[in-house]
Amino acid sequence: MELAVRGISKQYKGNIWGLRDFSLTRESGVLALLGPNGAGKSTLLRILATITQPTEGCVTWNGLDVAKSPDEMRAVLGYLPQDFGIYPNLNAVEFLEYIAALKGLDGRAARKRIRELLEIVNLFDSRKRPLGGYSGGMKQRVGIAQALLNDPQLLIVDEPTVGLDPEERVRFRNLISDLAGQRIVIFSTHIVSDAESAATDIAVIHQGRLLRHAAPERMLQEVNDKVWECVISSGELSATRQRHPVSSTVHRSDGVHVRVLSAVRPGRDASPALPTLEDAYLYLLSGANGEPAQ
Repeated sequence: MELAVRGISKQYKGNIWGLRDFSLTRESGVLALLGPNGAGKSTLLRILATITQPTEGCVTWNGLDVAKSPDEMRAVLGYLPQDFGIYPNLNAVEFLEYIAALKGLDGRAARKRIRELLEIVNLFDSRKRPLGGYSGGMKQRVGIAQALLNDPQLLIVDEPTVGLDPEERVRFRNLISDLAGQRIVIFSTHIVSDAESAATDIAVIHQGRLLRHAAPERMLQEVNDKVWECVISSGELSATRQRHPVSSTVHRSDGVHVRVLSAVRPGRDASPALPTLEDAYLYLLSGANGEPAQ
């Protein structure tokens, strides 16, 4: 089982590039596509889901070109788009039976699978309630269930936690992690904590380009000795931001406590700090934007 993305680029009208020369390979585990809104994450996922084709490059599944043989990918694919819609008057069982019929699944096998999935996504007790009365997180879990109906080898989920409250976000992240098993799971997010808690490795994407693809611990190692804490006055904050990327600020009675990213000590009073994934992510983006990463 191998998914390979080789030199993918996607051009839109007006000479706008959604992706530029994007490459990576996956064999198993959970991959988080991490990047700001508009970075190209959804474009890449739509290409992987065979909804659109790249302008340049190719995607292969077990060595087969997906553009030439899309059915090979679709047979093993589960996909939850960001704009997933439901029929509010149907309950979860009715909706999943409808999706199963669209996918051509056998009726008896589909009913058994639906029962299993409703248990997995913790919706069995709510299965007879109309979907229109579900919370945002419950609707997302129905979306995951429909994506898993065919027991896919490749599961693609686009911005799964957008609009969820903190409790639902944690529940959904745990669900994504639990679903890995013997499959490839790829999800996109602009929230660093989602990537940190659910992914075995992270691909940082910015302006359509892959900046870094590594395990979270490797990304943290790369910013060791580059994170500093210091206390400054409010009047110094603007100048500090111009000189260095600042990952956080906290106003306290003795001044503004800031975390600064720099390869060298940014001031005599700065002390080294343990890096977080948020620090590593900002450090990558600051270099990509041409801002001072020192």
